[in-house]
Amino acid sequence: MILDFLMPKNKDSERISGIDTAWLRMERPTNLMMITGVMIFAERLGYERLREVVETRFLKYRRFTQRAAQKAAGAFWETDPYFDINRHVLRTALPGRADKAELQHLASDLMSTPLDFSKPMWQFHLVEDYQGGSAIILRIHHSYADGIALIHVLLALTDPAPGVAPTPEAEVKRAEEEAGIFRRFFNPVDKAVQTTLKLGRGLIGEGADMFKHPTHALDYARTGVRLTAEIIRLALMNDDSRTRFKGDLGVSKRVAWAEPLPLDQVKTIGRALGGSVNDVLLATVAGALRDYLVEQGDPVPAELQVRAVIPVNLRSQEKAAQLGNYFGLVFLTLPVGIANPLERVYEVRQRMNELKESFQPILALGLLGAAGMGPNRIQQSLLEMLSKKASAVMTNVPGPSGPIYLGGARMAEMMFWVPQSGQIGIGVSILSYNNRVHFGLVADQKLVADPEAIIGRFAGEFEKLLLITLMSPWELDILPALKDGDS
Repeated sequence: MILDFLMPKNKDSERISGIDTAWLRMERPTNLMMITGVMIFAERLGYERLREVVETRFLKYRRFTQRAAQKAAGAFWETDPYFDINRHVLRTALPGRADKAELQHLASDLMSTPLDFSKPMWQFHLVEDYQGGSAIILRIHHSYADGIALIHVLLALTDPAPGVAPTPEAEVKRAEEEAGIFRRFFNPVDKAVQTTLKLGRGLIGEGADMFKHPTHALDYARTGVRLTAEIIRLALMNDDSRTRFKGDLGVSKRVAWAEPLPLDQVKTIGRALGGSVNDVLLATVAGALRDYLVEQGDPVPAELQVRAVIPVNLRSQEKAAQLGNYFGLVFLTLPVGIANPLERVYEVRQRMNELKESFQPILALGLLGAAGMGPNRIQQSLLEMLSKKASAVMTNVPGPSGPIYLGGARMAEMMFWVPQSGQIGIGVSILSYNNRVHFGLVADQKLVADPEAIIGRFAGEFEKLLLITLMSPWELDILPALKDGDS
């Protein structure tokens, strides 16, 4: 009866899932739970045109007219009775030279500014005049959706050609292309996910009842044993190495992005080395972090390792376009202490292979869901424990394989950054778009005041790997592929 009294009676109100509630509660002044994206367009995009796209396509998702309300009975999505699109689609201008540095400064300032919880928590900031085209900075709270879902939202806002809406057949083809990119990025952990997700959903799904499926009792028991072992392994995991990438956080974040790499070249290098796209990209990140520490004069022993938290998509393909969060986490130790680029790739590949049978993604999803439904103090304790075990969050999200257009303007570049949590102060984002790989980095200003000095090393690290690969005695059929990647 008491619970019924506390439950809201508004028909426009619905309970927020435990997982999404967890992301809502993670909000801190030092780590805002906000996904930030930057889209750069080759042509000018007018304010009225952007507003029309948002009104007709973005707001088709009812969730974006709702705000999050936290009450004694839990957290709820409630329709904003005072919704005003003018508070969410804003125009701005860059000062000074209005160049890339100024756009990065604006993105950094917005990333450090919390969203208004009294309104739906998202905003489009349009820079109408940017280097002959335009730019958009999108901010949206993580409780609304994860990266995979937001890519589908972005695709719903865009067209394959100016003024040409995608046909159902084109949408199917695009979904298949995205699935292919998804496999390239997440294949190292895909096996564990596919073989255990069916049981894992039953174990961690809200409202799941094993007694409805008594024939699955043995399978649940076996899965339970493996999950218990994973819990013990996670609990006994040491805190991450002490480097300048860990420490007390401030409220200011700084963001930077690198020139994109050709996806074909990354795929070819991965194939030549017997690994995956993921192996090459993660080894490149490790090399850039190492070079930065060396330049700063920090000790970098051969055994130095920096652990990264990597989100793993757990949603089925048919639910890929649904909002909300449905992903797990794996802890990957980056071999920052290894100087040889080839050795780093092989070491990353070995460690990712060890994660193939890991229950970490499903365990992490279950922990977040349970924490979101429990007392906030328990969630904060869990968050503190997990954040001590890593120094960075690394995300890989597949974008469209060809160019897309928003409001008739062609999108030339696309980057995004996910929030960190707890005491994690570094975030690396990898996004594939139009057959190129885009790198972005966000850092707490107290830890790394010059993220450009790290992100600028990504291309150099990849070039080292490319040069070593070309100089090695590979099979002849690798060479034409490398040449094709140069075109």
